[in-house]
Amino acid sequence: MYLLVACLLIAFTSVHGDLPCAGRDYGGGSIVCVCNSTYCDTVTVTRPVPLHSVSSFTSSKGGDRFGFVLLSLKNISTKSEQERVTINIFSSKKYQTVKGFGAALTDAASINILSLSSKAQQQLLKSYFSSNGIEYNMIRVPIASCDYSTREYTYLDTPNDYNLSTFALAKEDLMYKIPLLKSIYQLSTRQLSLYGSPWTAPAWMKTSDNEIGRGWLKGSAGDKYHKTWAQYFVKFFDEYKKHGISFWGVTAQNEPSNGLLEDSTWQSTGFSPEMQRDFVKLDLGPALVGAGYGNIKLMILDDQRMFLPNYPATVLNDPGAAKYVSGIGVHWYWNWLASPELLQATHDKFPDVFILATEACNKDSPGPDLGNWEDGVKYSNDILDNLNNWSVGWVDWNMCLNLQGGPNWAKNFDDSPIIVNGTGDEFYKQPMYYHLGHFSKFVTEGSVRIGSSINASNTGLKFVAFHRPDGNYVLIVLNPTENTADIDIVHGNYKFTTTVPVNGIQSFFWSEP
Repeated sequence: MYLLVACLLIAFTSVHGDLPCAGRDYGGGSIVCVCNSTYCDTVTVTRPVPLHSVSSFTSSKGGDRFGFVLLSLKNISTKSEQERVTINIFSSKKYQTVKGFGAALTDAASINILSLSSKAQQQLLKSYFSSNGIEYNMIRVPIASCDYSTREYTYLDTPNDYNLSTFALAKEDLMYKIPLLKSIYQLSTRQLSLYGSPWTAPAWMKTSDNEIGRGWLKGSAGDKYHKTWAQYFVKFFDEYKKHGISFWGVTAQNEPSNGLLEDSTWQSTGFSPEMQRDFVKLDLGPALVGAGYGNIKLMILDDQRMFLPNYPATVLNDPGAAKYVSGIGVHWYWNWLASPELLQATHDKFPDVFILATEACNKDSPGPDLGNWEDGVKYSNDILDNLNNWSVGWVDWNMCLNLQGGPNWAKNFDDSPIIVNGTGDEFYKQPMYYHLGHFSKFVTEGSVRIGSSINASNTGLKFVAFHRPDGNYVLIVLNPTENTADIDIVHGNYKFTTTVPVNGIQSFFWSEP
C-alpha cells in the first residue's frame, strides 16, 4: 500500500509539479530566475505527502530553487549516542509567536510593477502573494514620499493648515499604491497586515523649513505642531479606509536618528528618544485612540539595532507613553556594530512588547547585483539572527526595483529581491527572493518558535524551528560554507537525514506521526 501511495505521489508531482526556474547567468556567481507575461517559476506545499515523510525544499548557489524531495521520517527505537552532526528539536521549549514576512510597497516599487504588461504584473504579484509564490503576509506602506519616490511631497503642503483642511492623498497613492494593494488582496490566500511609516512632516512644520535633511518638529510635544502631525496620521488612515484598505500597524517615524544628522540627504524628521516619548504620550497615542484607531499596533524606534535597548527604554519606562506602544521596529544597516543579542536583551526588559525587523536591503553595490548568491545569504543570516532572538518577523525594503536600483530621486540606489526590466517586459528573481521565501512560505503567521540545538560546534550551520498553527513543524537550515553538511534532525522519537549543499538553504516541513 505504501508503494502504491508513493507511486501515485510521483505521478501527481510529475503532472502537477511546480514550474522550474528559467535561469539566466549575469556573471554574479549564481543565476536569476526570469519571469515574463507567459512564464514564471512556482512553489507549492499543497501536494499529497505520504505519512512518515518530510517535505524538503532546497535552494543553493549551484542553481537549486526550492528543489523538492521527500525524506523519510524514521522511528528511533532506542536512544543512542549521536555520532553524526545532529540538530535536535524540542517542542516543549516555546518562544515568540510569529507575525510574518513581507516588503515595502514604495512609490518606486509601484512604478516598476506598473511598467510591466498587465499579465507580467500579475506574475510578479503572484510570485510574492499567491499560494504558488512565497506568500508574503506583511506590507510596509510609506506615508507620503521617501527617497524611493520620483519627487518630494507630503499630504499637507499648505503652510499653517493646522485644521488639515487641505490634506489629500497624492497621485502616487491613488494611481499606484492603492490599485496595487487591491490587486494583492485579491491574490492573497493569507491575511495581510499593512503598516505605515512616515519619512517627513511637511516642511512648514519643521525647524529646518525643509523636508530633507536635519530637522524636527517645531515647538514641543503637546503644541499645535505636534497635534497637527498626530492628526496627519489619523487622516492618512481615514483616507485609505475610504478605499477599503485598513492598517494593522504604524511606526512613529522612519529612522528618527536620520533627522538629527548633519549629513542627512533625504526626507526625514528627527526625534530623540525623549522627543518620541513625549510625542507618543501627549499627541500620537491619544490621537489614534480618539479617532478609533487604538487597535493599530504602534511601533517605536523603526531604526538601527545599535540603539537597543536604550532608545525604546526611554519611551517604555514612561507608563504614559508605554500604554500606547505595542512594538519596536529595527533596521539592519548598522548591524555589524550591534550584536543580535541586543534583541534578546530588549525582549528581556520588555517581554510584552514585540520586536519586528521593519526594513533591510543590500547596499554593498550601487544598484542591483544580478545573481549574487551572497546577498541572499546575508538576508538569511539576518533573518535567522532576528528570529532566534525574539523578533516576530522580518520585512524587506523595496518589493522590486529597476535595473538601475530605482527610481530614487536622491540617487540612493539599492538592490532588491526582484528586479524589473520594464523595456523587456520581464523581471528577475534574485537569490534574495528565494532566501526570504524559505521563511515566508513555510513559517506562517501564528507559528511559535521552539527549541533547537546542535551537538557539534564550528559547523557554520545556522537554523531555527517552529510549530505552526496547523500542527506541522518547520525547520530552516542555512549552510553558508564551502562544505556539504550531512546531518540528522531528531524530533522526539523520530529523525530524518539530509545533506545541506554547499552554500545552500533548506526548509523542512513535516507533521508529528
